[in-house]
Amino acid sequence: MKTVMITGCSSGFGLAIARHFLRHNWKVIATMRVPREDVLPQSDHLRVMALDVTDPSSIRRALEMAGPIDILVNNAGIGAACPFELTSLEQSRALFETNTFGTIAMTQAVLPQFRERRAGVIINISSSVTLAALPLVSVYSASKAAVNALTRSMAVELAPFGIRTHLVLPGRSPETQFGANAHFAGMDHEAYADFAQHTLAGMREASGPVTYATNVAEAVWLAATDPSSQLEIPAGEDAIMMADAG
Repeated sequence: MKTVMITGCSSGFGLAIARHFLRHNWKVIATMRVPREDVLPQSDHLRVMALDVTDPSSIRRALEMAGPIDILVNNAGIGAACPFELTSLEQSRALFETNTFGTIAMTQAVLPQFRERRAGVIINISSSVTLAALPLVSVYSASKAAVNALTRSMAVELAPFGIRTHLVLPGRSPETQFGANAHFAGMDHEAYADFAQHTLAGMREASGPVTYATNVAEAVWLAATDPSSQLEIPAGEDAIMMADAG
């Protein structure tokens, strides 16, 4: 029985991914900054652990408790929507600290065991906002685009060690807590208020396909279990449409 470790499992994509692997009888290590046992079904195959991907000591403790793992899913992330001019350096650093450096730190922490066994899979959850030029999410998109570039280079470096690397690109989803958890700023600034209001209204009214959390879970499952799966996996029609438009 293989073991998957998933970051950011308290809601949204991470929660759906954990549920999906549990349904397939994998051992699941579901990590959260604040552990909650009630969000996942009870199972002898489940362990819920505290993990802050921005804290090296937290990463070290979690991996020591987890023991050997076969798959790492880097899902933990934070969002922000703000005109670029008004995005503070503090907020920019926070986005990169979790979305980019958190992914780097977790991956570097598990690679020694993968390399020693000459086996393992790294799956990084990015975003389809990196596939098209979208307003108000410039720094968030940059933090995720960095993950894209990182994953592509990692795939080349790690393949000789038998380690597979994949990138899952979700589209927008009504099931995640992105909007609730995202940091919004500068929307009422006199220079950007009309533009921001118009843009956000357009996003709310947008029709067409969306990416549900189950789509993302299935894409991660494909990456984890099918060695022939492609490096980059669009999760849902919305991501595919954005890739085609780009």
